Amino acid sequence: MSSAILSALANNQQALTSQSNLTPAQLEQARKAAVDFEGVTIGEMLQPMFDTVDLSDSMFGGGAGEKQFRDLQVQEMGKQIANNGGLGIANTVYRQLLAMQEQAQS
Repeated sequence: MSSAILSALANNQQALTSQSNLTPAQLEQARKAAVDFEGVTIGEMLQPMFDTVDLSDSMFGGGAGEKQFRDLQVQEMGKQIANNGGLGIANTVYRQLLAMQEQAQS
């Protein structure tokens, strides 16, 4: 992402948190839940791509170990993508979580 987009996202997050009556711990918990959700979502989107790759003829691929740990690898890739900016899903989920928590408190 470009620095302008990251700056705009940071300003948007600051505006959301400054309007909120939630504690910093609650805000951080909501942000973590949103990023975790995005990581799982990205992992689920990546899974079909890895299911169709045939590595059995590859010099370094294949075997029972790869089959066993492929799901974990894909989920970790999804988490890493989300932790490094992701697709923007976390920001939308974060806003919705804050809105729901604000509504529940009022």
